[in-house]
Amino acid sequence: MSLPGAPLFIRLRGVGKSLGQAARLMVGMPDYDTYVAHMQSKHPEQPLMSYPEFFRERQEARYGGSKPRCC
Repeated sequence: MSLPGAPLFIRLRGVGKSLGQAARLMVGMPDYDTYVAHMQSKHPEQPLMSYPEFFRERQEARYGGSKPRCC
């Protein structure tokens, strides 16, 4: 991930992005950039969700949306 000749701030930005992605994955929130890259390469005919739509859809998928939970 790090580029030996790159300025320090560019390398730190890459590390920060990786840490943020890892933190989101640990709490069950997939990365939006990964979603966009997947949709563009595998499903180019389908429209992309905006980030708020993506976030809401992932929360509903993980926690069951508005359905009452028993536990």
